[in-house]
Amino acid sequence: MRVVVTGGAGFIGSHIVEQLAADGHDVVVLDSLDPAAHSRPPTLRDGVDYRWADVTDAQAWLDALDGADAVCHQAAKVGLGVDFADVRRYVDANDVGTATGLWALHQVGFAGRLVLASSMVVYGEGGYRCRRHGGVRPRPRQSGDLDRGRFEPGCPRCGDELEPAVVTEDAPLDPRNVYAATKVHQEHLVTAFAREHGIPVTILRYHNVYGPRMPRDTPYAGVASIFRSALAAGRAPQVFEDGGQRRDFVHVSDVARANLLALTAPTLYDGALNVASGHPITVLEMARAVASARPGPSPEVVGRYRLGDVRHIVADPSRAGAAIGFRARVLPGEGLRRFADDPLRA
Repeated sequence: MRVVVTGGAGFIGSHIVEQLAADGHDVVVLDSLDPAAHSRPPTLRDGVDYRWADVTDAQAWLDALDGADAVCHQAAKVGLGVDFADVRRYVDANDVGTATGLWALHQVGFAGRLVLASSMVVYGEGGYRCRRHGGVRPRPRQSGDLDRGRFEPGCPRCGDELEPAVVTEDAPLDPRNVYAATKVHQEHLVTAFAREHGIPVTILRYHNVYGPRMPRDTPYAGVASIFRSALAAGRAPQVFEDGGQRRDFVHVSDVARANLLALTAPTLYDGALNVASGHPITVLEMARAVASARPGPSPEVVGRYRLGDVRHIVADPSRAGAAIGFRARVLPGEGLRRFADDPLRA
């Protein structure tokens, strides 16, 4: 199978490319080498056709799609970024890049397999239950509450503290920052394309991905990489809020395997799937696990916050198991210890 992987030189994309190539697939990579994520990778996979171009370049898409059986769209600007001034870069990279690719797919009459990398950020806050009102959706957090150290969201009806619950793919989409809004738009764009062209599209909603080759020393990296960068520099990881935020940290090798399964399943799954370990932990627990595996300072809980963050987001990954046979093999306890010594990308 000939597979076009956008962002295939990046953190997650490079692992996907390795697994595809190892299984004998013909791989074409389209990657801009965005300096916010990485410079030119020092080593490239033999036999892979690397093309250094931006996904907003329509001709690059048309050239890469020649003879393609499948597209695995990973290219995106990720993370919360620096501040709202990043909005145009996020929309260009994520929304315009996806729209350009779908236009090219339409132009060449593509009828193959399409897999989109999405994110748990599309849900906003995760699932919650109120003791009196059952399942509820908390309102966006307010700076006044956060300034007072009230980090747990309250019930929108009675104000009582909520109990976190797992979120399924059927939960309503509720983006609460610019990056999340662009991921929702990507999902809507590929779904519209797939319906109009009569093909299925698999949307993989990654939870907190970590592992070797994460970019370091950048505000666009995930929290695991930010903590690792601090430890490598001899600084204590700065844990925001009280550290009690619950997340699902899923290893990059598992995420790559989920893509391979989605691309090669006998029947392509049509819809969204959570890609998660199924073993949530708190951000403070994650920081301690990484810090304890290497010499250096212990994490510091600093109480600061970012308004665009959410408190808890934990997934139910069972649908991915039933649909494409995906179950995480690397659990956080083992994976985070390994991550303490994993090489990061400059």
